[in-house]
Amino acid sequence: MSKLSLSKRFTLILAAVFLVGIIVGGTAHWRALQGRAQDEISVQGTLLIESMNAVRSYTSTYVRPLLKDDLDASREFIPETVPAFSARTVFENFRSQVDFETYLYKEAAFNPTSPANKADDFEAELLSEMISGNTTGEVNGYRTLHGERLFYIARPLAIGSESCLECHGDPADAPNSLLVTYGDKGGFGWEVGEIVATQIIYVPAAEVFNAALQTFMLVMTVFIVIFALVTLLINFLLNKYVIQPVDVLSALAQKISVDENFSTDLESSSLQAVTSRSDELGKLAQVFHKMAGDVYARTGKLKRQVQELTIKIDQIQRDEQVKEVVETEFFDELKKKAKKLRQDGNDETDVAKGKP
Repeated sequence: MSKLSLSKRFTLILAAVFLVGIIVGGTAHWRALQGRAQDEISVQGTLLIESMNAVRSYTSTYVRPLLKDDLDASREFIPETVPAFSARTVFENFRSQVDFETYLYKEAAFNPTSPANKADDFEAELLSEMISGNTTGEVNGYRTLHGERLFYIARPLAIGSESCLECHGDPADAPNSLLVTYGDKGGFGWEVGEIVATQIIYVPAAEVFNAALQTFMLVMTVFIVIFALVTLLINFLLNKYVIQPVDVLSALAQKISVDENFSTDLESSSLQAVTSRSDELGKLAQVFHKMAGDVYARTGKLKRQVQELTIKIDQIQRDEQVKEVVETEFFDELKKKAKKLRQDGNDETDVAKGKP
């Protein structure tokens, strides 16, 4: 990583930070969405089960007393007097709507009056836990039924009053119409306060969690796109305001280090643009510009001094060489010969002029 450029190194660090942020933030966001989805499903289930309890209460309080005489005299059983039947009927009407076909309601028992309320293995286990006291109050969770994941809310259903035993106590005391319709095997022998069934509502979870997943994917996509744009923007700003100015200073420093002519660089528009800035990098460029100018001036002065010194040294060397030649015996002989030649030449001249 040390061999990478500053821009690439910064990009990798930024990508690592964003990756950790995406993982941590995405995990927290997904868990929050899951919790919110479960809360939404739980609210739906609670609302439905309370609605069914309201139907049961209405049937027990108003419908059953109103039809009691008809029930005793009728040869056919009147199921509308049974709270469980009323609740189930109302819920089936609710399920007939397009968006609620997969919702289920059941008062699951080991020996129900109606076979439709017979507890399956899963419900039987829940009911056993409630009867044994291992589970108290409302329980909820998930189960897969007919290939679909469902969220359930289950509550223990106990015999609340003596009036319930008219149909669920001793078969001999039950209305004849009830025995004709359902027989004398299921739904009898119950006692007041006994938990005889679990009131359970099933709410489909797939749609809610799919919606949560879509929301999660949308948020993460937006987050990643924003990250990409922010990374590109930061890289652009980093290159423009940091990397490029540093490159200008680096190029100038490189020329100074190899003793190239950098006089034109000192007056370049790129360097002037950096030194005109008021930030830390601009201040650094101003100091570097002054330093480079001083180096250029001292280098020029030093070169001139070196040139002058070189000329002096050459002159001294020539003088020394001449001195060495003059001081040799050979040079002395030459001087004597030259002097003699000049003397002989003068004598010849005098003879020619008639001088003695």
